[in-house]
Amino acid sequence: MAIPSFVDRVKLSVQAGNGGHGCASIRREKFKPLGGPDGGNGGEGGSITLRVDDSLSTLVDYHRQSVRKATNGQPGKGDFQHGSRGESITLSVPPGTVVTDAETGEALADLTGPGDELVVAQGGRGGLGNAALATAARKAPGFALLGEEGETRLIQLELKVVADVGLVGFPSVGKSSLVAAISRARPKIADYPFTTLVPNLGVVVAGEVTYTVADVPGLIEGASEGRGLGFDFLRHIERCQAIVHVIDLGTYEPGRDPAADLEVIEAELAAHGGLEDRTRLIALNKVDLPDAHELAEIAKPELERFGFPIFVISTKTGEGLGGLKFAMAEIVAARRAALPAAAPSKVLRPSPVASKKGTAEEFTIAKKGDGEGGFVWRVRGVKPERWIRQTDFSNAEAVGYLADRLNRLGVETKLLDIGARPGDAVAIGGEDAVVFDFAPQVDIGAEILSRRGEDVRLEADRPAVARRKRMDAEYHAAKAAVDNATSGMEEPKS
Repeated sequence: MAIPSFVDRVKLSVQAGNGGHGCASIRREKFKPLGGPDGGNGGEGGSITLRVDDSLSTLVDYHRQSVRKATNGQPGKGDFQHGSRGESITLSVPPGTVVTDAETGEALADLTGPGDELVVAQGGRGGLGNAALATAARKAPGFALLGEEGETRLIQLELKVVADVGLVGFPSVGKSSLVAAISRARPKIADYPFTTLVPNLGVVVAGEVTYTVADVPGLIEGASEGRGLGFDFLRHIERCQAIVHVIDLGTYEPGRDPAADLEVIEAELAAHGGLEDRTRLIALNKVDLPDAHELAEIAKPELERFGFPIFVISTKTGEGLGGLKFAMAEIVAARRAALPAAAPSKVLRPSPVASKKGTAEEFTIAKKGDGEGGFVWRVRGVKPERWIRQTDFSNAEAVGYLADRLNRLGVETKLLDIGARPGDAVAIGGEDAVVFDFAPQVDIGAEILSRRGEDVRLEADRPAVARRKRMDAEYHAAKAAVDNATSGMEEPKS
């Protein structure tokens, strides 16, 4: 199966890297079995970013390979060694790429300017090691935080060609020939319908104005409803500053004439929507055919009622092309002058967590279920759900630390305020929620191992520490006594 060279709509699966786990480690040296926590943090997972590249004009690379993954962050190690970051990926896309979440339909970004970027999948945060978790109250944590999973998304990339002028018309009216005649582009040209299967772009120079022209594959009646190729390519003229109706003076198809063709194409543009403010021009093409000048004079009165400037041209002989080129340049220059100054390249990133500390805005609690089937208090919020993902539930001290964090956030107080009772089921998160039995007024983290600020491992080593301190003190006292006794003695002469 042949792979097309022009692709303007693809679905792309992106998976950012997971964050590395933090390390729980205690420094051990000679004569110091427990020298304090020295576990390093896990590295952040790699992110996936889309970046506009002016040299591209198709999404074909993502048609060939529709899954992209960044690498995971490495776990932390002892001796304060932090894990390395995962390798991020930057994917190049052509100007005019619209990014949408394929599952929700949410528009994520419209990437048009050179260098514009969108972080489409954020890498997971690395977990903190126990060295970073140590405080005056918890001097030697016996746990570390887990790294978070990176974002996974299915996105749709849709290319809308960025051109200044769009050429529209029925098949075989000479749109591709017009692009070839006024620019150096060399699109495929033949005498059968739908020769053009992809938009062709050409760069035109008219005086001091340089602009781009794109021909849209042939439209027919009903194109906006899916007939022919127009439904797929009408979007490529949404960014155009002007529209040129290319009309064939020499068509032999029954029921067609210049005015009828213009009415059909205008109806399709109106059905597509969003193009009402674009300036229109009419190019009556193929005036080099026999009797074409007479046909043009007959057609002009009927076309003038639309109010669009009319140009009689021939892409074969070049007649009238100069006037049409400069007319298009004048429109483009005027619209460019009316546009605001070009903004610098922008980098779009996921919205940061912005909430007021210590308020209920950081989380919500709702009662789900009924009395007969049981109910659960469901806690939702960015922070509580992140803390759940960071917790190693096989480590009792880590569970206690989680309980302390939730308590400081105000979750326990809020539950009591809305009527929760001891023993009620409390779920934190969505479908993959973790369920607890509500136990208010209990500092779980302080009771798991010992009193807050102490650690049973340090307690077990305390006699040896005291003995070592006593021996050190006796040594220093004896040394001081010897120094004092010999301080008044004269040094022997040589």
